[in-house]
Parts: sequence; C-alpha cells; structure tokens
Amino acid sequence: MPDTTTKEGSPEVVLSMTEVLKAGVLSDEIDLGALAHNAAEQAEEFVRKVWEASWKVCHYKNLPKWLQDNDFLHRGHRPPLPSFRACFKSIFRLHTETGNIWTHLLGCIAFIGVGLYFVSRPSIEIQAQEKIVFGAFFMGAIICLGFSFAFHTLSCHSVEIGRLFSKLDYCGIALLIMGSFVPWLYYGFYCHFQPKVIYLSVVCVLGVLSIVVSLWDKFSEPGLRPLRAGVFMSFGLSGVIPAVHYSIMEGWFSQISRASLGWLILMGLLYITGALLYALRVPERWFPGKFDIWFQSHQLFHVLVIAAAFVHYHGITEMAMYRVMYSECTVPTEPITF
Repeated sequence: MPDTTTKEGSPEVVLSMTEVLKAGVLSDEIDLGALAHNAAEQAEEFVRKVWEASWKVCHYKNLPKWLQDNDFLHRGHRPPLPSFRACFKSIFRLHTETGNIWTHLLGCIAFIGVGLYFVSRPSIEIQAQEKIVFGAFFMGAIICLGFSFAFHTLSCHSVEIGRLFSKLDYCGIALLIMGSFVPWLYYGFYCHFQPKVIYLSVVCVLGVLSIVVSLWDKFSEPGLRPLRAGVFMSFGLSGVIPAVHYSIMEGWFSQISRASLGWLILMGLLYITGALLYALRVPERWFPGKFDIWFQSHQLFHVLVIAAAFVHYHGITEMAMYRVMYSECTVPTEPITF
C-alpha cells in the first residue's frame, strides 16, 4: 500500500495513486476488486487528512449526542476528530476544551516537578518514610491531573475512547482524594497508631467504592453530573470525622494557631466550591453562551482543584515539619482492638 504519511494534495500522493492505477492497467490480470479497494483507501486517507487540517468549531446543536455535555456552552465546540493525532493537535486550537486541557496539563507538570524535587532530596534532609508518605499524595495528584488532561484532549475521538478516558478521569479524582488523606492522617495521628490505621483503612475502602462507581458506564452521563459531584464530595467530606477527632485530641486552638487545621479547612472549602460550580454549571447557567471559551464552570473547577492540592501540600508540609522537629511521642503505641 502506498505511503500515507505524505502531505495531502502533494505530488507524492498523486504519483502514488497514479502508480496504483498504472500497475492495475499494465498487469496481465487486472484485479478490479483490489484496484477499487486501494483507490478507496487512498480517497479515505486523503479526506481524513484534509478534515484534520481544516476542521472548524461548531455549535452545540450540531454535535453528535455523545459529545453533548453542557448545553449552556453554545459555540466553539470541537467536532468529532477520530484520530489521536488530530485530538492532540487540537490542544493548540481555541475551543471549549482548551482551558480544561491546559489547566490540568500545566498542573500535572507542576506536580511532577515538585514531586521529583521532593523525592530527590538527600536522606539527611528528608527520610525515606517521609518520601513514601508524600509520594502517595504526589502520585494521586499526578494521576488525577494527567487522566483529566487526557480525557479533555481525547473526549472527541469516539464514543469508546471518550467513555474509557471519562472513567479514568473519575478514577483519578478518587485516587487524588485517597492520596491526600494519607499524609494528613499519618502526621495528624503521628503518635496514635490505632486510629491512624483505622482511618487509613476506611479511606482505602471508600476509595475503592468510588472507583467501582466511576467504572459504571452511566456514571459519566450529563444528567448524572450532580451524582458525580455528590459521590466525590461525600468521599472528601468523610475527612470531617478524623479532623474532629484530631482537633479534640490535639486541641482546637493549638491546631488552628499552628495552621494545621486552617490549611485543611481552606483545602476543603476550595474543593467543595469547585464541585458545586461543576454540579450547578455556574456561571454559564446564568449567562448562556457568554462563557463558551473562558471562565466556564469546568475550568473554574480545574483551577480550584489545583489550588486546593497546593494548599494541601503546604498544609501537610507544615504538619510534617512540626511532627518531625518538635513532636515527641509520649503516648504508648495502642494495640488495635475491635
């Protein structure tokens, strides 16, 4: 089969098609079926390349049903692009997903950089167990932001690819929440082994349940947007119980004064605000068609997720420094009893 990587409409394409025709005409036995098949493949490849190079954004009503997600965004949507190359090239075009793609792409790169810097510190600065604890958070953040970037880039490829990466996107959110719990519970209950193990076990169970729900085919449907927000908000808000326990055990005012609890509260507020904007589709719900490209609810949700993740990182860093440098565990290790 002729090379299909040449530029559409170029002399190479024309020459290759001519050679196919010539080969069919000059052969002793003309295989009309093979000739038609080759010509059809050439034509299909040519049309695909022209389409990839010249596609234009479209109105919401012109999208196929599987791409219709937010009817408050009227213009600027990508049409179906059934090619991975075309989808990734669309990163550099302006459309409704541009902000969603770049916010979490840059966030993912930022956390990769911070994570590599953290784990590469010599052991005299940061011990191996601290790197493992923080590594759970970094991995959760990187996977979440990476899956989100991939989904918003490839969602227009096809029904199957869009559904697959949608599931990965939601699984990434669950992994971020799980990873965020690990360092906070580890340092929050630094000297209390039993509650630490119990809370970490509960978090793992809730995380697995959230992932199972995320793999449900109907979970990504537009009509279940409030359910999606509710599932992850409930998972995140489950941290209120260990937070209250921690504050009573350590003292409310001492924890607020050391900013440990304050950073945790701020992180929760940012996550909840982002989830509410996503579920309610604000501000485009109030001004349909006015936030098609910038400042739509999903973009604001992305920005708040990144802000909350960095706030959490700062908070657990403060907790870790206090625990490692100033805290002496005078509480004996409790046996796990049920």
